[in-house]
Amino acid sequence: MSQMRNRRAGVEDRWNKTVRLPDGSIETVPSANDGKGLRWRARYVDDKGKEHAKGFGRKTDAQNWLNKQVSDQVTGTWVDPALSSVTFGTMAERWFGTKAAKAPKTVAGYRSLLDTVVLPRWEDTPLREVKFEDLQVWITGLSVGGSVRFEGKGLSASRVRQTHQLVGAVLRFAVKAGHLPKDVSKDIELPTLPEVEQRYMTHEQLHRVAVASGRLRTLVLVLGYCGLRFGEATALQVGDVDVEARRIRVRRAVTYVRKTGLVEGNTKNHTNRTVPVPEFLARLLKTELDGREKTALVFPSARGGGYLTLGQARYTFQKATAAVEGCEGVRLQDCRHTCASLAISAGSNIKVVQKLLGHKKAVMTLDQYGHLYQDDLDAVADAFDAAAKSTADALRTGGPVKAIRPPRKGA
Repeated sequence: MSQMRNRRAGVEDRWNKTVRLPDGSIETVPSANDGKGLRWRARYVDDKGKEHAKGFGRKTDAQNWLNKQVSDQVTGTWVDPALSSVTFGTMAERWFGTKAAKAPKTVAGYRSLLDTVVLPRWEDTPLREVKFEDLQVWITGLSVGGSVRFEGKGLSASRVRQTHQLVGAVLRFAVKAGHLPKDVSKDIELPTLPEVEQRYMTHEQLHRVAVASGRLRTLVLVLGYCGLRFGEATALQVGDVDVEARRIRVRRAVTYVRKTGLVEGNTKNHTNRTVPVPEFLARLLKTELDGREKTALVFPSARGGGYLTLGQARYTFQKATAAVEGCEGVRLQDCRHTCASLAISAGSNIKVVQKLLGHKKAVMTLDQYGHLYQDDLDAVADAFDAAAKSTADALRTGGPVKAIRPPRKGA
């Protein structure tokens, strides 16, 4: 078995060498490299037996560098210089290659961000030269001056955050692959997302907007009462609608993919769900779907069939909302918000609303619509008032204080 080389090889003087004289004494004399290049060379051997060396003008610098390499090996933060010299662009393409199984829209989004924002700045930069300070300055500058590709036009807060997430994903990939000791994108300051006002329609407003939408009346009602995303609604086939059981099975979605067009794929969270349909809407759907093939689209485009595009639907919907008092500026997306609002007003708990909307976790539903439950706080306060008054009356009259039992679990 061969013996492993010493991890720490040391620092040597390239300009001088030690020789043994005939009398047995030792003397330092100039070497063949005397005066050529950097005088001091630090070298060490990694765990795989590979030697690494670097020249310095001063012995102190050579020793400090060597100490750092050895320390990093001991603490597990050492990275082979050959690996850390790989460019960000090369690593980004390797990372992108692992995303082929993602949804087409997601993959196209990654490609767009890489090509238009990230790679123009970082493509040729070695991974070890991607520093926190430079990354922070660049991220901040995107909001003001835009990217190299779109200079002078600041990116939106959402786009900047997406860019940071992508860069961080590439760097974390590099860390796991042994090219970097850590992800320097952590703790980067990011722009705050502007608050987008959610609009909620009443039952009357929703029906008026639906009627004003003409041929898209039923679509608007499905969005407003069943909580489907627009892409889920446009992917619906007649066979997905059970008018007798008053249920819609949501199993596919249509999304627009850059340079490809409309693509049908899985739902946003890759999970199917079944949503209830109000009786009046089930009757309406029955009238419209009777006699049609099960594979036919429920809401096809008026322009030769095929998928209804978001642009076509928005055009019709905006004209409809402009014609209904109090609904000016309501977006098509607000139909989904309206569904959540109406469900909560009807007494639905957060888990029901989560299932209805197809959110992955209830916390997402709570974050988005929790404020609509604020009336429950008044109910709690009223219950406390009633209990306190009953207790005070009993103490004043000397009667027995009735115990207040906590509600049963699940009540």
